[in-house]
Amino acid sequence: MFILGLTGSIGMGKTVAARAFRREGLPVHDSDAAVHELMDRRGAAVERIAAEFPGVVQNGAVDRALLGKRVFGDEPALRRLEAILHPMVRERSDAFLKMHARLKTPAVVLDIPLLFEGGNENRFDAVVVVSAPYRVQRQRVLARPGMTEERFQGILKHQISDQMKRRAADFVIFTGLGRAHSLPIIRRIATIAKCTQGTHWPPFRV
Repeated sequence: MFILGLTGSIGMGKTVAARAFRREGLPVHDSDAAVHELMDRRGAAVERIAAEFPGVVQNGAVDRALLGKRVFGDEPALRRLEAILHPMVRERSDAFLKMHARLKTPAVVLDIPLLFEGGNENRFDAVVVVSAPYRVQRQRVLARPGMTEERFQGILKHQISDQMKRRAADFVIFTGLGRAHSLPIIRRIATIAKCTQGTHWPPFRV
């Protein structure tokens, strides 16, 4: 099974790329969706987050806006949150890989926003980075509800630069020129993945 890692900085078009990979027949595990599920009502992370950050749980679910205010600009708090969430997300992505290995799925995608920042690149047979010019990225991000320039710049501070990600990638999808340009690239990557024998599953255990 060939494992593609999909990543890219905020506002680069990763969600659109993930949908396109699904249309090409590659199952996608969405790490952001897993985080939302963990923090939703009866989510596995709610109790631990409530203990670590009192007051951010409302009606049995983590209020992401309140939590964001608690960790924004506070590096130690962000690291404590990541220590709770990252192992749980990893468990879910491993379960996803095990399931598709049993199904003999030829290729899958793990959509991980902070793939390089978390040191995860060795989990994959290839890494795909979604990229766009800064002005396009900024325009997309600031159009999101509740987004501010300060918050946008704060997010960028915690992400490896787009240039560094592109240098480390096996494939780059440029989204600034529109879908007519990016979709053929995604189709080509999907075809390569489905026709190539992966080497990273099952994982090597010491």
